[in-house]
Amino acid sequence: MPSLVLQHLEDLWQARELGRSRGARHLRARDDRLMPGVLSVVGTPIGNLEDASPRVRRVLGEADAVLCEDTRVTGRLMSAFGISARLERCDENVMDARIAGVLERVAAGERVAFVSDAGMPGVSDPGQRLVDAALDAGLPVEVIPGPSAVTCALVASGLASEHFFFEGFLPRKRGAQLARLAELALVPGTLVVYESPRRVAETLANVAEAMPRRRAALVRELTKLHEEVVRGEAAELAELIAARGELRGECVIVISAPTEEELAARRAATAGPERTLTEEIAAGLEAGEPKSALAKRLARSFSLPRAEVYDAVVAAASA
Repeated sequence: MPSLVLQHLEDLWQARELGRSRGARHLRARDDRLMPGVLSVVGTPIGNLEDASPRVRRVLGEADAVLCEDTRVTGRLMSAFGISARLERCDENVMDARIAGVLERVAAGERVAFVSDAGMPGVSDPGQRLVDAALDAGLPVEVIPGPSAVTCALVASGLASEHFFFEGFLPRKRGAQLARLAELALVPGTLVVYESPRRVAETLANVAEAMPRRRAALVRELTKLHEEVVRGEAAELAELIAARGELRGECVIVISAPTEEELAARRAATAGPERTLTEEIAAGLEAGEPKSALAKRLARSFSLPRAEVYDAVVAAASA
């Protein structure tokens, strides 16, 4: 092997060990063949900065660009890490327009990192579309593990976790939320739901109405100084949280899995004639479910393209 290449590899190893991100960029420029482009999906702390691993800090420091939801939020994180990085907005509103350009840059040899405001990108996050496109294009993708509110809350709740289902955010309107909770009640596993602190009391009341015999836990301010876990029967927990007034901090609701008896009873109660897509659309619109959320739910239920279902929903709403 030529001595220049040997010296390059030795210098690169030393630069990485010392965390000298500028040196790493300079060395990469000397011979791009040794440092191919890559999309790095990087998990960032959800509250406690000490949860960022050395690998997370190194990859962010070596990146040619860091794509993020909010440059102000990620800028504060980079400052805390002592990293000078080129930050570029890449949130839900601009993701689709940015994907092609990002893939071209990775293909040309750039090391592009993608982060969310907090936690693991790609989970209930538009970053999934970027990863999907990169893999379809045959480009290298690496995942740098980091904290996730889903798994942290599940463990902190103390509820059984052999099987669990992550829902993300429920519909906001009460009718649509109760309809979705009725569907989730048939899932044979623990449920994990994200919720805003402003709406969590109302959502817990709806959980109590839809699944009155379930145990539930509200996990709040994960990894932060005032981390809290409140548990109880769904109705009891709903009353307790309602009495406390408005909460602060990001909230995760964890709902216990149904017993075999409850699941059998629910399945028997819903074993009547299945409604058609048209009937389901009408019922969803009547309940006040937003068109986009209704289309997403029914597309999943009927295994149909979301765009096709959305067109049907719009047509029904306009009729």
